[in-house]
Amino acid sequence: QVQLVESGGGLVQPGGSLRLSCAASGSISRFGAMGWYRQAPGKQRELVAVIRSTGTTNYADTVKGRFTISADNAKNSVYLQMNSLEPEDTAMYYCNLYTYDIGDYWGQGTQVTVSS
Repeated sequence: QVQLVESGGGLVQPGGSLRLSCAASGSISRFGAMGWYRQAPGKQRELVAVIRSTGTTNYADTVKGRFTISADNAKNSVYLQMNSLEPEDTAMYYCNLYTYDIGDYWGQGTQVTVSS
């Protein structure tokens, strides 16, 4: 059974930074990608950033230039460095793992609130 555990959320002022971490445990086969999604109240869950098994990355247009996704394969972990945070970044952030054999795994989520 694969589990994802996120950490690093919190309250930060506009312009501040946070670093989210996600560690995957369990037996993982046919790794596809890991990434971060977010969901604000009343809105649909949306992709923030993803890093694939090839090392390629993709970002939502709204976070390009401000967020950076990285991975540590030895630790089965993925990170999201978030800089220049804006109130519009306030949301629950979810870690996602995609494998070609099972599909999607999700973490419980970590809250990010950007407010003065």
